[in-house]
Amino acid sequence: MTFEELRWFVAVAEREHVTAAAAELHVSQPALSRALARVQADVGVPLFDRDGRRLRLNRYGRLYLEHARRALAQLDAGRDELAEATGASGGGTVELAFLHTLGTWLVPALLRAFGAAHPAITLRLAQDSAAEMLQALRSGSADLVITSPRPDDPTIGWQTLASEPLRLVVPPGHRLAGRRRVRLADVAADPFVAMKAEYGLRGVTDELCTRAGFSPRIAFEGDDIGTLRGLVAAGLGVALLPPPHSAGAEIAQPATPHLQLSDRGAARQLGLAWETTRWRSPAVETFRAFVVEHGRELATPGADAPADPTPPARAAGRRRR
Repeated sequence: MTFEELRWFVAVAEREHVTAAAAELHVSQPALSRALARVQADVGVPLFDRDGRRLRLNRYGRLYLEHARRALAQLDAGRDELAEATGASGGGTVELAFLHTLGTWLVPALLRAFGAAHPAITLRLAQDSAAEMLQALRSGSADLVITSPRPDDPTIGWQTLASEPLRLVVPPGHRLAGRRRVRLADVAADPFVAMKAEYGLRGVTDELCTRAGFSPRIAFEGDDIGTLRGLVAAGLGVALLPPPHSAGAEIAQPATPHLQLSDRGAARQLGLAWETTRWRSPAVETFRAFVVEHGRELATPGADAPADPTPPARAAGRRRR
């Protein structure tokens, strides 16, 4: 089995379609099929089951896929390290993933400040849930993630950037709307609108409600905080949400009270996470070190990059599925 055949196996395994993988790899379908046969002969077990005209990874294939990805990542890392050492790769690229809610304030502030200091480094951006980003970090498809809460994994490094207060958001005319400060237990009987389980904010919400002595009755689970804020405004329920950081980031809603909570720990910790066991390119390490040094300052309200005519870092956006 060759390095190229292993990479072809990963491409087919991720798409589960030989024709589509062959077109993307710019190889013929027969050549790709022969390569898959050699890979399976080398490992000694079938890695795919056929479902009509498609191939489906079986349990042996899923097991081997993770090892193949790690092997390819290590080989790619070695090639990249050599390129960086010889200066062949120029400024380098950083794969950065972040929570959707940070795209209106924290991430733009970081990009502007970092771009002014390191304009040759390209940042490739992606947004996703905390669970998906952690998986991307472990698989190597993300170099760094800005997330919440802190991952419970000893192999993940962490730098706290901010403690973002959570507010109890209630509909206009709610019985508590005129209060400035409330206890979470005051809405124990109310329906909640909340993020889906894979989002870190949902875990924080559930934990705070448990501490307050109740399990929230969920009326709606969503992927977007702007949607939750709008549904609260429509009277569907209450929610625990961070304060809006950009007036133009969401569609204007009726006046929706955001009430302070007296509950201890009513906040979410935002931070930068990285995989400590994986090699980091000079570009990745430069960005990581910059965020460790300046991230707390840039996470404060109203923070921005210093005035500088230097163009910002190049950023390429892509949304993970």
